[in-house]
Amino acid sequence: MKMLSLHWLYGFCVSWLSVTAVLAQTPFNQNSGLNMECVGNVMRLTLDKSLTIGSELQVDAINGSRAVHLTPELAAKCGYSMQSDHWGNTRIYTSLLSCFAQNQNDCVFNIGLRLRMYGNQNSDVREVSQTCEYNEWASREILCERNFMEVSVYRLPPDIEPPKHEFKGNYLANPKVSTSLNNVWRMVFYTPREKPMMLSEVQNAGYWISSTPSRLVLRSPYNMPETYSQNVNGVQMEVFRVTTYFRKEWAVTTIDTAAACPTGGLHFTDEQIIWYMPRYITPLLSEPYEILELFMGINGKRLDKAQMNAMGCTLSVTDSQIILTLPVGGPSGYYKSHALDYKYYTTYNIEPMLELLWKEGRSITKYKVQYPITTPVQPRPPQVIDNTDSSTGVFDVSLGSFLHDVELVNITFSTGVMTVAEANARGFTVQQHRLPNGSKTYSMRVPFSDAVVLKAHTKPEMTTYTLPFIYGLIILPEHTPFPQPALVEANLKDITLPTILGTCDEENFYIMVTYGNQGKNFRAVVGIREISTEVFKEYRGKENATHMSMAVPFLAHDVVFELTHHSSLRGRLDVQLLDAVNSWHVKNFSLACSFPLTMTECFSNGSMTALAVKVESAAQMVPSQLTLKDPSCKPTFSNDRFAYFSFYASSCGTTRMFTDGFMVYENEISVGGKGGAHQEVVKKGHTASHDTTEYRVTVSCYFMLNDTQTVSFLTKRRENEPFAETGVGELQVKMRLAKDDSYTAFYVEEDFPVEQYLRKPLYFEAVLQSTDPRLELVLENCWATVNDGVSTLRWDLIVNGCENLHDHYETIFHDVLDDRVQYPTHLKRFEVKMFAFVKNNVVLRDQVYVRCEAVICDVNQTDGICKKQCPFPLTSDTKRVRRGMMGPLLRRQVSSGKILLSSFIHF
Repeated sequence: MKMLSLHWLYGFCVSWLSVTAVLAQTPFNQNSGLNMECVGNVMRLTLDKSLTIGSELQVDAINGSRAVHLTPELAAKCGYSMQSDHWGNTRIYTSLLSCFAQNQNDCVFNIGLRLRMYGNQNSDVREVSQTCEYNEWASREILCERNFMEVSVYRLPPDIEPPKHEFKGNYLANPKVSTSLNNVWRMVFYTPREKPMMLSEVQNAGYWISSTPSRLVLRSPYNMPETYSQNVNGVQMEVFRVTTYFRKEWAVTTIDTAAACPTGGLHFTDEQIIWYMPRYITPLLSEPYEILELFMGINGKRLDKAQMNAMGCTLSVTDSQIILTLPVGGPSGYYKSHALDYKYYTTYNIEPMLELLWKEGRSITKYKVQYPITTPVQPRPPQVIDNTDSSTGVFDVSLGSFLHDVELVNITFSTGVMTVAEANARGFTVQQHRLPNGSKTYSMRVPFSDAVVLKAHTKPEMTTYTLPFIYGLIILPEHTPFPQPALVEANLKDITLPTILGTCDEENFYIMVTYGNQGKNFRAVVGIREISTEVFKEYRGKENATHMSMAVPFLAHDVVFELTHHSSLRGRLDVQLLDAVNSWHVKNFSLACSFPLTMTECFSNGSMTALAVKVESAAQMVPSQLTLKDPSCKPTFSNDRFAYFSFYASSCGTTRMFTDGFMVYENEISVGGKGGAHQEVVKKGHTASHDTTEYRVTVSCYFMLNDTQTVSFLTKRRENEPFAETGVGELQVKMRLAKDDSYTAFYVEEDFPVEQYLRKPLYFEAVLQSTDPRLELVLENCWATVNDGVSTLRWDLIVNGCENLHDHYETIFHDVLDDRVQYPTHLKRFEVKMFAFVKNNVVLRDQVYVRCEAVICDVNQTDGICKKQCPFPLTSDTKRVRRGMMGPLLRRQVSSGKILLSSFIHF
């Protein structure tokens, strides 16, 4: 006889022997999270997830007084199926015609199971049993379970009624032969070619064949050598087809059995699962048939129309197909994690059921298929979310989300691998967080200061903290590993930069660098030189853990000269701190100070000195190329920064002029004596021109008798270019007392006061200390007084350049004819007789001072006191010429030392 074929998606759940569970020491009942119920020709046992966390589950079948361990192979052969999801829910399906069920006349079935729970610390064994009544057997029943295909048919002859139900068909070829297993002669499998096998061979090959009071039962796991695949109206199905031969003496009876179970027919969209089943399952049919009933269900239980609508499921029939649709992500299914190529994926799993009842001729077929469906894997890369607040100094990272079956095992850092427990013990905070939808995330907090964090300076004041790590995750219960690399960065302005302070005195720049919180992690540059050990020692450097200091002389090569004044030099010291690794400018510091420095000196002997300085605005100037107006007058000394000139006022092109009571000597320092003029060079018939460095300094000395005035440094300035002001000079006229008229010996300072007798001569000499032959010294007025200060007692000796005609003892001028004198015009010699002052006819015995007003004249001057002719009558109307009335003359008073009257005689 022909029998229907059943489908089972092979691949028995791995967790048949390893389902996590914890069972309390209480009897199993519905309230304890365990439920057993009969659903048609199958008993279903459900363990709630509350019982299946933390341990392994082993299932045994109770066979009388003993328990038989159900290995995956034995379970498929004997009619047991188990499924567990990643939440921990477990379902065990048992065929009522299973190997170890106690069968009472094919009406009452008692099924017993032993559940062994193995935990880390506890173990528990519980026995459960369920009695199911089922008496609605059809002529042929086909069951497609997860891991096996089962078909059962009536095997009794027509005159023997099966208990408690109507006999529904006669499939015996010869009713005289009993269809008990004892009479099985051989079995022919169709692969689809015929393959005969003996009963023992069939049993040893992993198939199950048995006879009940009224039925012949055959069962086959999926993908057996004697099953085959067939496309049935576009749906791939696995076919199990056998003809069993019973023989008694010479009589033979045959029973045909067949099952066909779908292994294809699925179509997936992002939102929907579509399951196509052929309306005509041709391996099971030989003539037209009529569908009597059609149901769909979930997890082995039928759904009514309202339940289907609530779940979003549909069931429809076309001319050629039965179509079921199920929503992806519905609550009746569950998601499962997968790791492919070490990346995270998920699938959606649901187990719909289809039940058909059809009539073919006189026979009735019940067709029931439980079809576990898994959607194609979808990538679900977990998101690494950086919640770090840099100001806290702690990385705050979350990872997720994951399904319930994912566990975080370890974390690999740059320093090595740590378990979650080790990471928490180290001071990290690694936590798991459950979300309302059942998924989970992980969070981790790692201090910036830990050694696993890499630190780098991306800016002078900023540190970039980098945390590279790899999450080590596994998927349960398979323990499939997969990594999730991650890298987070945080920038924090946590670097206190070093500071620089500076002061100056008259000789040095004083620099102090205070380290920041990174210590001395910088390179220091002073001027243009990096501070080496030698430079640090040269500048008398000192340092400790927090500071370093230096004293840099203002004439050091690392100092830049900005400005020159008549008596000072303005210098600038630049200090740079550079990052030791990246050479960033951590700190730039400049300090400018003025230091005392005589730029020009003017001496009374007519010599002058001038110092030319290479300032920042004339950076291309070469000091050794500087000259005075006379190009032959080159520096007495020069280096790369200074040129020093020493010359006489009458040389090197020095000019002289008188202005407002001053005598001015002036010269000019420039490049090659040309003042930066344009030059042309002729070479091989070609004319090439270039501008030399433009540098010009005017050197001036302003002279007054015994007075100090300024000397100017003037360069041809560019806009905003610093310049030096006037300097300092001195011109002196001295008067001294000779010991005799030879004017070869003179009293020195230590000889005063000098004593002299009345009417004895005194020999005076006035000297202009200068080397300029164009100058002449003229004594305009000379007088005697009783003290060196202001006195009302006064006697004129020389008036307006001539002898006092009112004096009975006239002043005598002596010509300067001495060969020893280089410039006779620079000297004036005169003789007076020693006298005493009389007041109220009383001779005053006191000291006498001789004072003169000296005038410096130009030898070429033709007017005024400089060319006065003596003698001339002196009248009361004659007025002395004062400064400012005779043009640009230089006047200054000079005085002799104290002269004492040695003895006196009455006039």
